[in-house]
Amino acid sequence: MCGIAGAVGTKDDQWIDQHVIHRMCETMVHRGPDDEGLFARHGAGLGMRRLSVIDLDGGHQPLFNEDGTVWLVFNGEIYNFCELRRELEKKGHRFSTRTDTEVIIHLYEDFGSDCVQKLRGMFAFALFDERNRRLLLARDRLGKKPLHYARLGGRLLFASEIKAILAAAPELHATNPQALLQYFHYGYIPDPATAFSSIRKLPPGHLLEFERGEAQLSRYWDLPEYGTYSPRSEEECVAELEERLAEAVRMRMVADVPLGALLSGGTDSSTVVALMARYSSRPIKTFSIAFGHPDFDETPYARLVAQKFGTEHHELVLNPDVVNTLENLTERLDEPFGDSSMLPTYYVSSLARKHVTVALAGDGGDEMFAGYDRYSIHTRRQRFSILPAWAGFLYREHIYQYLPRKMRGRKFFFNLSLPARERYVDMMSFLPAFERDISLLSREFRAMLPGSYDPAQVMFQHFESAPAKDSLSRILYLDTKTYLVEDILTKVDRMSMAASLEVRAPILDHVLVEWAAALALEWKLRGQQQKYILRKLAERLGVPREVLHRPKKGFAVPLVHWMRNEMRELILTVLLEKRTLDRGYFDSRGVQRLVEEHCSGLRDHAEGIWRLLVFELWHRNFLERLKTPVYSQAPSLDRAVIYGSL
Repeated sequence: MCGIAGAVGTKDDQWIDQHVIHRMCETMVHRGPDDEGLFARHGAGLGMRRLSVIDLDGGHQPLFNEDGTVWLVFNGEIYNFCELRRELEKKGHRFSTRTDTEVIIHLYEDFGSDCVQKLRGMFAFALFDERNRRLLLARDRLGKKPLHYARLGGRLLFASEIKAILAAAPELHATNPQALLQYFHYGYIPDPATAFSSIRKLPPGHLLEFERGEAQLSRYWDLPEYGTYSPRSEEECVAELEERLAEAVRMRMVADVPLGALLSGGTDSSTVVALMARYSSRPIKTFSIAFGHPDFDETPYARLVAQKFGTEHHELVLNPDVVNTLENLTERLDEPFGDSSMLPTYYVSSLARKHVTVALAGDGGDEMFAGYDRYSIHTRRQRFSILPAWAGFLYREHIYQYLPRKMRGRKFFFNLSLPARERYVDMMSFLPAFERDISLLSREFRAMLPGSYDPAQVMFQHFESAPAKDSLSRILYLDTKTYLVEDILTKVDRMSMAASLEVRAPILDHVLVEWAAALALEWKLRGQQQKYILRKLAERLGVPREVLHRPKKGFAVPLVHWMRNEMRELILTVLLEKRTLDRGYFDSRGVQRLVEEHCSGLRDHAEGIWRLLVFELWHRNFLERLKTPVYSQAPSLDRAVIYGSL
């Protein structure tokens, strides 16, 4: 696992300073504490920070083809690299390392940009073809590994993290108001936007080719049509799922370093651990955490799984210094990020890193097999779609505003009055529901936005373009393209990399994902039973019934409790401080009301307060520090592996 960065100009003689590439890499030491490699020549520069996982001694990057005309920096793991290597060697390609990285170079020599179609894994890479002066950027199909880029003065800059681009070009720090509004709605910023106007994310399943000053973005993969396949029996369906998931788990257990699993005690991670135990000759190392609050403690369930499959189990019950951790993490966040489960993700990653370098996890099960409660809620509310559109409009425009705020069901009926597509997006958004009663964002901030801009449009576009006929499958596609990528996988990547831990997600193997997408909806959500077929597989593998048949908690934290106790002073001093309100984002009366209603116990505004708090701390701990140069002179390159010529 690595952090990659670089810059490519339009001409051979356009100077790319290797000190700048080094500076970019220095911002990502946490992604790769083991090694650094740089290469700069002919108007191009590539760099990387490496976390050694495969071929510990020989996997230095950048890597080159036989004649040194193709260079590559790579972040991720290619799980079918042994098979690909054998095929390439039969064609006459010579390998100088045992790494998975090198197969990409030789695949490119044979297939050009179509090389990505051969790869099975998680990846983000940058390949420079010196003969054609072509830079190829690629990101894996589901977006497990990040990649950002920006244009500046005829050059294209790229990096795993935004901070690396800003280290090379601090002038790109201007924020993107539309993206920030998306954050206030959803708690994350959907691709391709970032919090910065001039910096973009490369979307999952996409390529970017930069050649002689022209950049071309193209999609090489998408989910197949939903609901086209229905097995003949439950036995057949379970057997097919087991075969595919077992293969995905087995492929991800290849590593030259200690390996374990993050075990939450839920269906997904427990199923992964069950399959890992099948293929391991020694006890699997498993890791769980809990907070000192019984409503947020899943360790008893994780313990049951660990005992069942004989794992070497490590668990930690935390009473963390939330304030200090939040200050530190917001300093590392490139963008504001509103999912409070980033805290337990960081803590469990830190615990695991004390024992292993790689960990498997159960991410993706909810999006692939309809595991969130909101999917059942959406299905139940579908029956209200028979209400005439005029009745919903009448309630929203002429009745809602006159009802008492304390009236039970007032907001619930507002949501029911919406069409199915709008109903789901409204249910997933924080800001609109609050602002129907009082403005939280200032007029000054809204004046910076185009008059017709609506953050919901990005969601509607995915819903409408979904390769599915039924509403719930469209929502599964929407969540896979937005929530999974920008919330779940972003959280796992950033927090695990903050602890220098590589996390692998076998349920998101793209071959399995394609099968799951095509699977008929009845095998995912049957009545009110979520993840129906995945639970059946877990039962077959021996996961304890107590784990499978219990209320879903998710990877949650006692946020309400913290905000009324440990974090109360931080909230009051940060959100209501003149320094915060003077930025011009928030309406002071709206923020005051939000905080007062929560702290008094009148309403639970924990998620909303969290988003505002993280935003302001990100502004202070990350954005404001960009104004202070990281280097006053050219940094030392003593610790870098530098290639000046070949």
